Amino acid sequence: MDNNIPFERPRPIFPKRAVVTGGMPYGNKELHFAHFGGYMVHADAFARFLRDRIGSENVVFVSGTDCYGSPAMESFRKLKAEGKINYQTIEEFVKANHEKQKQTYLDYEIEHNFFGASGLEPAKSVHQEMSKYFIETLYKNKSIKLLGSLQFYDKKFKTLLNGRQVVGKCPIDGCASEKGYADECDCGHQYWPMELIDPVSTLSGEKPELVETANWYFKLEDYTDALKGWIDSIAKDKATRQFMVKEITEFLKKPEIYVKREYMPEIEKLSNKLPKFSDITANPKNPSVTLQFNSLKEREDACKVLGENQIRFRAGKTLVPFRLTGDITWGVPCPTIDGVSGQTFYVWPESLWAPISFTKTYLLSKGKPDDEWKKFWASKDAEVYQFIGEDNLYFYGPAQQAIWMRMNNRSDLNAKEGEFQPTHIIPSKHVLYLNVKASSSGSFKPPMAKDLLNLYTAEELRMHFLGMNLGNNNVSFMPKPLNPDAKEDEADVVVKEGSLLTNVYNRILRTLFYTIQNNFNSIVPVAKIDPEIKEVCKKAALDYERFMAEKKFHQVINCVDVFVRNISKYWANNVKDADNNEKLAALIANTLEQVRVANVLLHPIAPKGTENVAHYLNLKENWHNWDYIFDDVYTFFEDKNNHKFKTLKEREDFFVKHPRELAEIAKRNEEQE
Repeated sequence: MDNNIPFERPRPIFPKRAVVTGGMPYGNKELHFAHFGGYMVHADAFARFLRDRIGSENVVFVSGTDCYGSPAMESFRKLKAEGKINYQTIEEFVKANHEKQKQTYLDYEIEHNFFGASGLEPAKSVHQEMSKYFIETLYKNKSIKLLGSLQFYDKKFKTLLNGRQVVGKCPIDGCASEKGYADECDCGHQYWPMELIDPVSTLSGEKPELVETANWYFKLEDYTDALKGWIDSIAKDKATRQFMVKEITEFLKKPEIYVKREYMPEIEKLSNKLPKFSDITANPKNPSVTLQFNSLKEREDACKVLGENQIRFRAGKTLVPFRLTGDITWGVPCPTIDGVSGQTFYVWPESLWAPISFTKTYLLSKGKPDDEWKKFWASKDAEVYQFIGEDNLYFYGPAQQAIWMRMNNRSDLNAKEGEFQPTHIIPSKHVLYLNVKASSSGSFKPPMAKDLLNLYTAEELRMHFLGMNLGNNNVSFMPKPLNPDAKEDEADVVVKEGSLLTNVYNRILRTLFYTIQNNFNSIVPVAKIDPEIKEVCKKAALDYERFMAEKKFHQVINCVDVFVRNISKYWANNVKDADNNEKLAALIANTLEQVRVANVLLHPIAPKGTENVAHYLNLKENWHNWDYIFDDVYTFFEDKNNHKFKTLKEREDFFVKHPRELAEIAKRNEEQE
């Protein structure tokens, strides 16, 4: 292994240990396409790369089913009432969905170390204990407060309503959500229940009342300045997605209310009843006026006054107290805190530390000590990479980072060794479906992930979604078989990236295998690899490594695309001059070296196919270990001078097209004949 190869730029530094997490799907449904294509395939590719880069024993990739909360309760109630399910308990319902989610991810070659479920063993008891640890520590560190809050109540059914049993319009200015629930909309905006516009009970169809309840809240608004420092620091990192910086920064403003300018005369009449505010509207011609307050309490008081006087308003984004507990029955039990008992955790906070519970559960299953999880979540030698959809930025951004800070009993994010470390958040923009934002709870339904496997192979879909530039833009998924506007003669864009494997890479692999079989009796000839080829391979590996470190997956795909296509061109440009065995051996050695590197780079993206290539080449098990990325291909032979590999049959492929595609190709060929 040569560690003295000169580099044009400093190589990225990777941690000694790493946790990779993927956003948790709710337990009320199976996976739709965006659960896989929006973030989980990116998490899987990065976790696989880290295993190759720093050692599989140092990487823990976890996710799981988010079992608890009102989404599962309401889905179970509704489906049971409609006679669409036969499960007797909500736990049975969630378990069935969990098993389907787990199998779908396996079918997509997603290799979690542990895909658990917050409400099912073996993670359930670990997660309950972890939840107890979090809230008791936050209480001890004076970071939570008991607040009287308003909750919706259905008079007809004489019951308090959970979050999903109330539907209205989100009050946050500029929100495009189809549905606003009791205190959170589909886009992840949080607000007070009294701010929800036009609330309706899903039980009775009538407008519910608001009644007073008391719950524990994390004092998130107290850490605005610390969070500003955090977002300023990560904004300088090339791996930080800048839309995330912009969106989180919007929550760090002072509390604001937006009203139409036509209401200003009435507001002026109410000036003696309203808390002090500043009109910060930059443009006097703007039809909307921005009223800024110094505190949440002042804005809350203003909202009450405006509501009582039928003045319509929208609330601006800002940090609000983060609810930790509630009173729904399907939730993680909350311990008695300061005499308050009988509560359960609100689903969002406990889902933030669920990946820690999953990490601990996994490590315990491997016989590790009870506190081994801290080596991954509370060590400066480790990093946590969290792949999520942009709708969840508020929770994994301000809420989680501040909670971690207070778990350390700190007022800043300068965590010491042994304390919770800030996590790396890798959000994706929305994956649209046929140019529309599809939602399983909205009017335009997305295709289910498992159903796409009836149309495409897992590796084709992996290549396609990784090739989307979701780090910067919303991108539309446009599968030709599901697109009513698709023209018969146009190409299917979903297979574009995958054709690199099924066409170009397959072709060069077959050519290489058949040439060695026919000319060298299936024994790889030994020849010196040209320095120019070593340089080409080194550059590709370094570019790829940098793009992976920056989580720029569309550039990762482009990098391997260019590299593999150039291997094909290299063979085509040189084979005509290989007119004797010595020249042919040199061509084979140079090509095989490029194929080896290409296989390493493709391993996190198309694991099944690349492992099959390595199996046929009879390479040592460490062929994808990045400690040896700059060694040559002969390093991975047991006997350099007599290395034989498996015979490749005629027309045998390592990367296959979907049977549907093969049938369409056969039909076109038949029509042409």
